[in-house]
Amino acid sequence: MRVLNYLELESRLDRSGIGTAADQQRAALSTTDVSVCTSPWAGGSPPRAVGSALRGHGAFREYDVAHCNMIGPGSIAVARRALWTGTPLVLHAHVTREDFAESFRGSTHLAGPLGRYLRWFYSQADLVLCPSAYTKRILESYPVEAPIRPITNGVDTASLAGFEDLREEYRDRFDLSGLVAFSVGNVFERKGLTTFCRLAEETDYEFAWFGPYDSGPQASETVRRWTTNPPENVTFTGWVDDKRGAFAAGDVYLFPTKAENQGIAVLEAMACGKPVVLRDIPVFEEFYTHEYDCLKCETRAEFRDALNRLASDPDLRERLGENATETAADHSLERVGEKLVDAYRSVRDRTDG
Repeated sequence: MRVLNYLELESRLDRSGIGTAADQQRAALSTTDVSVCTSPWAGGSPPRAVGSALRGHGAFREYDVAHCNMIGPGSIAVARRALWTGTPLVLHAHVTREDFAESFRGSTHLAGPLGRYLRWFYSQADLVLCPSAYTKRILESYPVEAPIRPITNGVDTASLAGFEDLREEYRDRFDLSGLVAFSVGNVFERKGLTTFCRLAEETDYEFAWFGPYDSGPQASETVRRWTTNPPENVTFTGWVDDKRGAFAAGDVYLFPTKAENQGIAVLEAMACGKPVVLRDIPVFEEFYTHEYDCLKCETRAEFRDALNRLASDPDLRERLGENATETAADHSLERVGEKLVDAYRSVRDRTDG
């Protein structure tokens, strides 16, 4: 079976969770007998596809199943072509109106119209994949009129191998010492930026956020305010070339996010054996257990108490970290590959029938 695994605007999304998810899908599929192409266009790009069409050879490559990871015009073109040719269409719901809000300037105001667009877009699919049962419930509430199947994004443990060796280098690079509470990923208010910084103001620990942030006109006022004038014990590193250094330098993964479809970096932290502190939101109920593989908090006071507990109790840090490693193992790319192949076969068989 030949499958298109398409990420529109791939070069611009390489630093995003969506880019990581697509990379992991392809790595997972490499462990199966599925053949993958990553561009729908004849010649590999839209301009070359136009040339191919003008020569009478068609604009699209041939594949048995189309799987799109984004929601823009290129993905719409793939969806329309799938409908016209009867090719099974899988759309991956990485984007919801709930996790779009509080991401960049104006995003909250656009979330409502985006929800209406997503309802139309995802409803074209023969099958919608999403990272969690929580996201499935969100999509059903729009409502999306297509079958929806949750499949974990998984965690690429191979990409984290050897992270321990980078601890001293990255702590020296960013002048970090003592217990470091850290986060990894794009800096958004939705991901709990204000809570992260307020906790730093209220404690004596070091805080580090490894990941890019906007500073131009598209940046939200909140991101611009905190990154321009952070508390003395907060470091915003910007983009780091090797994510392993982030997981090596930090001690407690702190993620007070307000909304997620899953959160790949949480699984990466767990795979590295780090104790994890999370906001107690619905999506995490299906994956993680309070006091077993993480600590879950609702208020800033609870977050502060969790950090204090972990700072004073190395045995608790070790126990949570060991259990977290086991949890991450349940999200291996081998299992993701098996689930993707099963999804492709089921949608192909259904459309053929």
